[in-house]
Amino acid sequence: MKHSDYEAAGVSIDRGNELVANIKSLARATHRPGVLAELGGFGALFDLSATNYRRPVLVSGADGVGTKIKLAIELGRHDTIGIDLVAMCVNDILVQGAEPLFFLDYFACSRLDVATATDVVKGIARGCQLSGCALIGGETAEMPGMYQPGEYDLAGFCVGVAEKDEIITGKEVTQGDILIALPSSGPHANGFSLIRKILADSGTSLTDKLDGIPFSELLLEPTRIYKNVISALLPEVNLKAIAHITGGGLTENIPRVLPEHVRAEIDLDSWRWPDIFHWLQKTGKVEAKEMYRTFNCGIGMVLVVGPGEAEKTLGLLRATGEPAWRLGTIREHDGKAGRVSPDISPIDPVLA
Repeated sequence: MKHSDYEAAGVSIDRGNELVANIKSLARATHRPGVLAELGGFGALFDLSATNYRRPVLVSGADGVGTKIKLAIELGRHDTIGIDLVAMCVNDILVQGAEPLFFLDYFACSRLDVATATDVVKGIARGCQLSGCALIGGETAEMPGMYQPGEYDLAGFCVGVAEKDEIITGKEVTQGDILIALPSSGPHANGFSLIRKILADSGTSLTDKLDGIPFSELLLEPTRIYKNVISALLPEVNLKAIAHITGGGLTENIPRVLPEHVRAEIDLDSWRWPDIFHWLQKTGKVEAKEMYRTFNCGIGMVLVVGPGEAEKTLGLLRATGEPAWRLGTIREHDGKAGRVSPDISPIDPVLA
């Protein structure tokens, strides 16, 4: 009788060890004060006293990158999807004024391709460097039968810290406050199931071009990480609330950071959608209301500041090269209309 072993079942301990050896130097390059151990242990260690916070509160976030991974796999380009993974987690904790401290990742596949996984972790390490956080641990899982050959999935977990009395809660937001928009770098990592459907239904190839730029570049452009932007503003202005425009778009994410008694009145003429969103809407015949609740439509974050600090905030942002703009105003909410107005017309003129 033939002997059974883990390798024969499709799981290679040797490949896992090879990957850990490949990525140790990548993780080491992200280390910051507080990191106490190298990769390879059972648990990742971080010394919170190294941060010098007086009343530290840990802020955590977990996320993935959805079916954007399918495009990375189709194109054989795996070195930027890890940036998306870090960005989706880091941007979520930035909205509460947290400083990112460390990050852990989870990589799952049917059969581990060491070269592909190494490229993915290169992106994760790059995202951590852009965020100022350390890659201190993670997990790689080979699960034969769970995924198709060549496929993989990603999840991430980020922990940050904030002073207890400086956490951004949104409770101070009141009528007359100003909404300021920060641009996205494209669809980020949201809405890709719809994007892929529109590509397939229209017969559009990732090598086709929009205004001279291949769809592969437009769609795989990594999610922006807003850490440096937010960190620069925190000591200078009172950020009453911050909304990360992620899954759910503008209409779902802005209300998450507002008190019940107010609503956001957005000036839809204050910005022009990047061309990729116009193409998605027109080619897919997507109603405007669906666009605003599925995609970021060119806006990656929304800040809320008092009316007396709006121009100062915009000045600080523009001085650093950030093309921010005034998006709208906070109004009283009567409890009847939606939390974001004006109510988007179901059919945009571009579809008529």
